[in-house]
Amino acid sequence: MGRLKLQMQVTLDGMNPEGANTEVSMDEVRDYSLELLKDAETIILGSKTAAEFIPSWDRTAEKPDDSWHEVGKLISNARKVVFSQAADLPDWKNTIVERGDLAESVERLKRGTQGDIIVYGGISFVAVLVSLHLIDEFHLFVNPVARGNGRSIFTALATPQRLDLQKAQALGNGIVLLHYVPASRP
Repeated sequence: MGRLKLQMQVTLDGMNPEGANTEVSMDEVRDYSLELLKDAETIILGSKTAAEFIPSWDRTAEKPDDSWHEVGKLISNARKVVFSQAADLPDWKNTIVERGDLAESVERLKRGTQGDIIVYGGISFVAVLVSLHLIDEFHLFVNPVARGNGRSIFTALATPQRLDLQKAQALGNGIVLLHYVPASRP
């Protein structure tokens, strides 16, 4: 059975990291992303994120000189499932559109997948996945900036969700990697 892994950049206060320092080296983030993708069979996305995400990674996959080329190839070649109620979406390579109930569809994907399933944002889509307790692993890149306002992936939680820390690693660029799994429930 597949495990749903979230990889996402957030701020210290759990918000979308828009405005974070983009001038820092992202080599360690790239290397971690590559390792996480190696066991991935499927990538799931909301339609808003997919509109930019898929074409961008397809372009990166075509640029052998890009330092993210290997990540781009893995993302471009992976099966992607886009969750959307929109009637017309572009015909992206290796991509299907899922219009059914989100929780049922994700659970069906998990049961039908041997490899990992990775979700990459956006904030609203991930917030729903978190609120439904569908995320099996959180891989959060915490940027050294606080926004004070914005949208959080934890906004939709009805009750606190306890997480167990698996790994914490300070990266050379000031970002901290935090890997959590949901705590066992009594």
